[in-house]
Amino acid sequence: MNVIVIGATGGSGRAACDALLDRGHRVTAVSRHATRLPARAGLTRLDLDASDAGALTRALPGHDAVVVTLGISEPTLRVRLRGPRSTPGDIRSRGTAAIVAAARQAGIRRIVVQSSYGVGDTRDRATLATRIFFALLIRPQIIDSEIQEGVIRGSGMDWTIVQPVYLTDTDETAHHVSEDGSIRSHRVSRAAVGRVHAELIETGASIGRTVSVSG
Repeated sequence: MNVIVIGATGGSGRAACDALLDRGHRVTAVSRHATRLPARAGLTRLDLDASDAGALTRALPGHDAVVVTLGISEPTLRVRLRGPRSTPGDIRSRGTAAIVAAARQAGIRRIVVQSSYGVGDTRDRATLATRIFFALLIRPQIIDSEIQEGVIRGSGMDWTIVQPVYLTDTDETAHHVSEDGSIRSHRVSRAAVGRVHAELIETGASIGRTVSVSG
């Protein structure tokens, strides 16, 4: 398959690209600095802003599916106190809306979008500690993720929302995936989540569903 990964230079985006390439798919990695990614066979690197509707309209044709891993990769406390320095605060929702419009125009139906455990369908399952963390440190990002999920649910596409628990950078790839919000732990590696993205693209599973991912 030919898959475009948008938000490809963040930890989850890189993991999704690697997992798809390891399975033999062709991948277009998209972010503002995608050309900084190491070259790999089957990988095309494309520098563009995920909220640039015109650029997305040119980039998406010819792809079979879209993976969206948008987010703000700046220090959490600084973003909370001063706002993001280089990334729009609403990049998840604004970018996803632009991606959906471009995908429709390109005739692409399959889209897998990464959100966060404790948003939307799993809002009531978040621990007290998680709720406090959300409220004190990343409330604007969580609100934006809620809006993003609404965009996806109303898109009319073959969507799946992926909600990992707290992300780590270990090499551990064991993971548990559920559609009922159940989790086995409160941590999961980005490498494992990347595999989940690749599996969902390959199998077409969980269309119209939210999947929780834990270690």
